Amino acid sequence: MEDQEFIDRFEACTLPAENFHHAQHVRVVWLYLHRYPLLETVVRFSESLKRFATANGKPNLYHETITWAYVFLIHERMTRTDQDHSWEDFAVENADLFDWKNSILKTYYSDETLRSERARRSFVFPDRVGQVKD
Repeated sequence: MEDQEFIDRFEACTLPAENFHHAQHVRVVWLYLHRYPLLETVVRFSESLKRFATANGKPNLYHETITWAYVFLIHERMTRTDQDHSWEDFAVENADLFDWKNSILKTYYSDETLRSERARRSFVFPDRVGQVKD
């Protein structure tokens, strides 16, 4: 699926939820960051993700701290490389961003913090010292 069609279908909530996993979340953010400034991406992706979750019968699935943290991490990684990198290059060079089971967020957040209702409702700053990838 081409990039614009992917974004359009995500925003229209017509992508099949069973095919919209963590890697697809990362791809949408990456595409948004190529089109919009960071703060606009945070707002646009958060609102679209909430709509998508609600449209698929899972309105409580949205987690603001996880969502925002990944947007900031993806943005930070993109600023380290040539902006003309392809999606495929970005994915290969940043494989740690795609590992949901061993999430990079475990470097920055305790499990207790990420499980908290407060972190689900609003962005919480990291409570662990993280190792920044060079």
